[in-house]
Amino acid sequence: MSSHFDVMIIGGGIVGASIAYYSSKKGLKVGLLEKNTVASGTTSKCDGNVLLIDKEPGFDSWMAIKSQALIKELSAELEMPFEFRHPGSIFLCADDEELEQAHVWVDRHNAANGDHQYFRKLSKEDLKNDSKYFADHLTGGLECTNDSTVNPYMLTFSLINEAKKHNFSLYEHSPVTGLKKTDAETFKIYSGERTFTANKVINAGGIHAPEVSRMLDIDMPIKPRKGHILVASRTELMGTRKIQEFGYLMTKFGRERKAPKVMNDYGIALVHEATESQNFLIGSSREFTGFDTKVNPYIIRLIAERAIEYFPEMKNLNVIRSYAGLRPWTPDHLPIISDTDIENYYVAAGHEGDGIGLSAITGKWMSEMVTGSLTEDISPLNLSRFKEVTL
Repeated sequence: MSSHFDVMIIGGGIVGASIAYYSSKKGLKVGLLEKNTVASGTTSKCDGNVLLIDKEPGFDSWMAIKSQALIKELSAELEMPFEFRHPGSIFLCADDEELEQAHVWVDRHNAANGDHQYFRKLSKEDLKNDSKYFADHLTGGLECTNDSTVNPYMLTFSLINEAKKHNFSLYEHSPVTGLKKTDAETFKIYSGERTFTANKVINAGGIHAPEVSRMLDIDMPIKPRKGHILVASRTELMGTRKIQEFGYLMTKFGRERKAPKVMNDYGIALVHEATESQNFLIGSSREFTGFDTKVNPYIIRLIAERAIEYFPEMKNLNVIRSYAGLRPWTPDHLPIISDTDIENYYVAAGHEGDGIGLSAITGKWMSEMVTGSLTEDISPLNLSRFKEVTL
């Protein structure tokens, strides 16, 4: 059996789903191959962040702001709701040194964003007014008013549902077993006994993107970075916004912070998110352990201890489950949204913990890239940047 497509997408997570939506909406015949089921990989093992607060000022934050605006548009545009909420987010500071750094972070962002002053400094009194559950030792923090949250499953399904209204075909349980370019215009994509052909191929395979690219002798510096999340039972509302400790920035970007050695060893930093049903997602951790997704009870205990430092009342919460997922990490913490040395073969992967929030802009840019209509300069995301570093 052979089926031909204008664009074949490899990977059915939220990034692949977004590319499918924006590309099919442009009138392209689009196919998507997913080795398991839609949203069954990293997309199913994360929270619903659509954040600006943890982005570096400059290109990184510009990209996040554009994606936030698109996701807000999607909340009105897509037929299936995906639990979009726009509560903003907070960083908590444990001491005066962190508070000083947080104030610099606010100033840098507000300077970069011009008229859009999304960031505000928070005093100790501001925290008390925000939630009675914050620990007394906290010195203040910062907030970002532009941050929102979604249900990652539902956004992925909603994008796929909308793509199906166009010329789009989904193939689940269809791992890519071979990929080659047969001539100047055509790729062959093999999945078991089935063969597909396509004019263009987009690798949105997340943590598995490197193994797909190796089929075309292309190297990609993406590694799986493990993270744990606890799910707490419903209780009295501790906060509606995304809440993180300021030290989360340090663990994300691999910088030194003042914390017990064991917390630094496993990249433990408080992340607290209320879901629409008022359960709580509590994280987080960061470590390189290959493709292992087994839950480590010791790390779960460390995350719980860290959470109690910032929310003492959390000691009374019941944890109903926990899980671990793998972020597609790159050395500079930016995704790869790029063409390659092989004409008409593209990559959209390596978003680390930002795949949910950057999914919309990734899909839009990829649809423009494959149709030759991309006008914005996204060269900082090109795969070639890693070759230049090596040289």
